[in-house]
Amino acid sequence: MALSPIDPNSYARGDLVKTTHIHMDWDVDFQAKVLSGTCTYSMTKVDPSATSVLMDVRDVDISSVKLESSGEELKFTIDGETPFGSRLEIQLPTECADEFKMLITYKTTAKCEALLWMSPEQTSGGVHPFVFSQCQAILARAMLPCQDTPSIKVTYSASVTAPVGVTVLMSAVRKEENQPTGDNKMKFSFEQKIPIVSYLIAIAAGDLKSRKIGPRSHVWAEEKYLETAAFDFSDTEKMLATAEELCGPYVWGIYDILVLPPSFPFGGMENPCLTFVTPTLLSGDKSNATVVAHEIAHSWTGNLVTNVNFEHFWLNEGFTKFTEYKIAGRLKGEAARHLQAIRDWPSLVECVNKDFGADHPLTKLVPCLEGVDPEDAFSQVPYLKGQAFLWFLETKVGGPTKMEPFLRSYYEKFKFQSISTAVFHKYFWEYFADYFEELKDIDWNTWYYAPGMPPVKPDFDQTLVIPVYDLADRWRKWSDDTSAVCPFHQDDLKSFMSEQVTEFLNNLMVGDPLSLKAVEKLTEVYKFNESPNKEILFRWIRLGLGVHYEASVQPAVDLVTEVGRGKYVIPIYRDLWKWEEKKQLALDTFEATRAKLMSMAREGVAKELGLKPKV
Repeated sequence: MALSPIDPNSYARGDLVKTTHIHMDWDVDFQAKVLSGTCTYSMTKVDPSATSVLMDVRDVDISSVKLESSGEELKFTIDGETPFGSRLEIQLPTECADEFKMLITYKTTAKCEALLWMSPEQTSGGVHPFVFSQCQAILARAMLPCQDTPSIKVTYSASVTAPVGVTVLMSAVRKEENQPTGDNKMKFSFEQKIPIVSYLIAIAAGDLKSRKIGPRSHVWAEEKYLETAAFDFSDTEKMLATAEELCGPYVWGIYDILVLPPSFPFGGMENPCLTFVTPTLLSGDKSNATVVAHEIAHSWTGNLVTNVNFEHFWLNEGFTKFTEYKIAGRLKGEAARHLQAIRDWPSLVECVNKDFGADHPLTKLVPCLEGVDPEDAFSQVPYLKGQAFLWFLETKVGGPTKMEPFLRSYYEKFKFQSISTAVFHKYFWEYFADYFEELKDIDWNTWYYAPGMPPVKPDFDQTLVIPVYDLADRWRKWSDDTSAVCPFHQDDLKSFMSEQVTEFLNNLMVGDPLSLKAVEKLTEVYKFNESPNKEILFRWIRLGLGVHYEASVQPAVDLVTEVGRGKYVIPIYRDLWKWEEKKQLALDTFEATRAKLMSMAREGVAKELGLKPKV
């Protein structure tokens, strides 16, 4: 049964009939752990001869499909099951208009991997339950029947009921007239007027409070996190304004931030109007707020201009990482931009050379995803190999003063569209038509289609890492003879930014490891084990596990028990698994906590522990 010719991970045929708008009438049922109700789809026949609508579903329970204009029941079939979903085909009446609406009445099921339901006991407040969605890459089809492909963009509106005491938020503009329904429930209404792809449809509901942090921004969180979040994200408006200088006008109206429970698997998710973030960003000193800069950048790179399918995911994430670094450069100085790039580079090296292997096809910038779940391809490659490519192109065309106007024109030209690498490539050449001599020798095919590390590593400014590497080298030399008097003091780090501290730890994990005694002394001197900054704590844990430092084991277990962020839990489980004596501990910890993990993190850990991919 043929998948879409445009998207290897979808049955949707937007070239025949496509969705233009969805209205959701949903009820949030915490007891049954389902979303239920009706979705009304505004559809357009692209091909007037089309006789059916093709959509994607995954473990949803559909009770009826009707044509809105007449109430006529429409026949439908669900077949073509794959590991990442099935085909929903809805037969259209013979005399169906070219523009029509249909209503699907359905509910989600217990197998829905797009939603994570939490009991009151699993929340920080302990009174009300919580639910949140994560639809990227292709899990929107588990939350609602839809044409679940980035090649189709829709507007949406929603009316959602939930128990009194629970606040509902969505990736849209909130309407203020929240109303009681008379059955101990409240109704919340939303509207997203800008067309978005299906994976950006998002919902969260729980005991949430808010604080205003800027003229167009609120932070939302459980009360436990609210004040720290309001402080840590207080520079959001500065980041937004800087992004507008780089990318053009912000078109989404509001930019709110929702701090989710710790089970959220990512650092952030760029849902329009409502960025989801992990509480692991909260450190009380704004040191991890760069993730917000990344999600802000997505307002242009991914949300406004989108990859046509997930084989071209670098068009979302590579551009976003590149822009995130530029925001840092504008706010903190150009050397800070380079520092962030240097700090992230080891993640790409580990991903390519250890996680996959340098010849693995999923290390290509533009991989083939036929028969591959995009979640299985999710990695640092589209982020960091993608940004390295753009950095390289910037140097070829004469630097930021040439590249940044191109980027603004690119966002303007392709806004509200979904495009491929070929479209980007063609436009880049058109824009820089006068730069033939500078560009003619670029090995484009190697950049796009060769596995492994980027063919060229950018020439990063080392200004902010020279003192970091000097300190790391001093530790290595002392590690060779720990009988000598320890020459280090906590003030060694006094002048370092947090990004420099994390790069210091990165550097110590590269090459020959420190001795066990040196890691013990490092912990004693710098107290990394007590850091409120999860980026620092995470790297210290990995440094310790690498040399079998027993004192790092319980913090490792505590971190993977507390949080579900894949960036942390997958490498920590990998390190525990490599330590022979800790294999059983890794298995036992995973067994005790995997129900709290969302699918991306859960399956990533299962792979590291040699378990079946789907658990």
